[in-house]
Amino acid sequence: MWKAKAVRGMGATGPPVADGTEPGSGTARPSGLLDVLGVASVVLDAQGRIVLWSPQAEELFGYSAPEALGHYAARVMVHEEHFDLVKKLFADVMATGRGWAGAFPVRRKDGTTRLVEFRNMRLLDDRGDVYALGLAADQPTVRRLEQDVALSTRVITQSPTGLGVLDTGLRFVSVNPALERMHGVPAEEHIGRTVGEVLPMLELAPLEAALQHVLDTGQPLVDHPAAGRTPADPHEDHAWSVSLYRLEDARGTVLGVALSVVDVTEQYRASVETEAARRRLALIADASARIGTTLDLDRTASELADVAVPELADVAAVDLLDSVVGGRRSSSDPSQPAVIRALAVRADDAPEALRAADTPGQVARYGPDRLVTECVRTGRPVMVPQVKDEDLPRIARSPEAAALLARAGVHSYLAVPLIARGEVLGALDLKRIHNPLPFGEDDLLLARELASRAAVQIDNARWYQNARDTALTLQRSLLPSHPSVTGGLEVASRYQPAGAATEVGGDWFDVIPLDGGKTALVVGDVMGSGITAAATMGRLRTATNTLASLDLDPAVLLEHLDRITEGLDHSIATCLYAIHDPRQRCCRIANAGHLPPVHVRRDGTRGLLDLPTGAPLGVGGVEFTTTVFDLAPGDELVLYTDGLVETRSHSLDERLDTLLDLLDDPARPLEDVCDLLVRTLHHPDNHDDVAVLIARAQTGD
Repeated sequence: MWKAKAVRGMGATGPPVADGTEPGSGTARPSGLLDVLGVASVVLDAQGRIVLWSPQAEELFGYSAPEALGHYAARVMVHEEHFDLVKKLFADVMATGRGWAGAFPVRRKDGTTRLVEFRNMRLLDDRGDVYALGLAADQPTVRRLEQDVALSTRVITQSPTGLGVLDTGLRFVSVNPALERMHGVPAEEHIGRTVGEVLPMLELAPLEAALQHVLDTGQPLVDHPAAGRTPADPHEDHAWSVSLYRLEDARGTVLGVALSVVDVTEQYRASVETEAARRRLALIADASARIGTTLDLDRTASELADVAVPELADVAAVDLLDSVVGGRRSSSDPSQPAVIRALAVRADDAPEALRAADTPGQVARYGPDRLVTECVRTGRPVMVPQVKDEDLPRIARSPEAAALLARAGVHSYLAVPLIARGEVLGALDLKRIHNPLPFGEDDLLLARELASRAAVQIDNARWYQNARDTALTLQRSLLPSHPSVTGGLEVASRYQPAGAATEVGGDWFDVIPLDGGKTALVVGDVMGSGITAAATMGRLRTATNTLASLDLDPAVLLEHLDRITEGLDHSIATCLYAIHDPRQRCCRIANAGHLPPVHVRRDGTRGLLDLPTGAPLGVGGVEFTTTVFDLAPGDELVLYTDGLVETRSHSLDERLDTLLDLLDDPARPLEDVCDLLVRTLHHPDNHDDVAVLIARAQTGD
């Protein structure tokens, strides 16, 4: 009966499970560890004969069951030299009932010797018969498993990497000390709980989904990033690299998921700082390329605001002291209010904050208690990392604006001075709304760098604008005002200064009444720009008026102007000079390197006058030629400077054809013709001023 029970217990159906139920009844599958060890079972009777021989014994010793059963174990399993020792050990076990354990060399059927780990014990059946049970395993296999277990234990307990095991319900089964420290939760409080229950402060939906995916598919997840706060350090964010692996036993049974966690906070912070530094450098490089593309003050300020939003702030305003805009020195008295002119404001999806800002072009008075006043008066940055309700009145221009900023959700404020050549020009005003981070020292450094670079460009632009305004004022003062009708001519003119981004030029025109009802028509262009060109233009115009009073032939007059121009600091100018005689119904005209005028006849035909080009004034030693042509009543003579027709993207012939096409209605009022020509032909990419003079011959004497 005992034998039958023993065979049944070691049969293919497997041993009873821990709770005594049979396999296949819904209980957990057996472990595969014994299969890895290959534990052999051998039973001896009281005389030492083999009565049971397991399949593992066949593999370990090399004898089949028929070859081993009924034979004395010592004869089958050990060398003759060990017989006495084996008999003594067998006798001790059978007599005392105390088991014996140890390693013993055994002889295999093939004659080789193998060191085997034994566990021997006495058995007693229900009849009182005594047997000996021997459990044996290959010692190298046992030692390897022992080393693996020891290594695993040491690694798990001493590793700085957090390690944990979760069961198939994704609840903790075990954690190592490193994971305890990372979480700030004792090991016993992990057991039986999910990750979310242990660490409720973290956003764990992605990690929990990853755990389930690894459990379901067996596909490992390596270096999954996670960040947040734990009870170990509830006030600081940490970053971790998490790796997940599904655990299976030797039979392939899924045991759960192993969790490996490495704290990479320092590396994460270093990478964040590196990325922030890279972005700062990129922003500075972008600012260098984008700020100061022109010498227009408003545009330069707008470029600075565009660079700051949204990379640095959600709202940016560029404000200059009004005295600075006017070319006066700024005050440094902190007790004085600041009169500030808003130049530019940008906001990233912040309409209420935009409404609270000063409108570009608006001049506002900020009292000494305002933060922007403190910034521009002291020349030092002002930063409020966490804006409170009591701070808003010192930031906003009015109580209404403070209320708008509060509704907008402004939570951090920074103002940095714009300083160029030792003078405070104004301030770059920054606010954060959507960006959850407050302004910090790194932001302050970046803002100061941007302000420093932009301030030089803004200073250049404001001095250029002052110089340009002076030159433009001078030029306008030198241009004539003329009656609409004079000497049998109806006359209209336009002067269009160059764009705000470029300097004024030296274009001019003139209508000069002469004796006998005649009229001199002049248009010219001094090469160059700025005050020098405007001044040269004024001198040439004065000389032209003086010479015209002498009733000189046009070619002779240009010769005199040529000599005068030679003495004007090597200036060069082009010029057309025409004299209209209403009695003769004709014009005499001479050209000094200027574009030809257009002759529009009253029947609608028109064309460029075929004139000798001549050399520009100032070249010297060149003769000029006078050409005579008819100018009948209703005919028009259109004179212009090259700024009207020259562009970088079109040929001159193409542009002159366009000019002729526009002059398609001889009856169109001359004022309308002037507007049409300037509006249509003055191309945006042509940074040159324009002068247009149109004369229409009247009927009758």
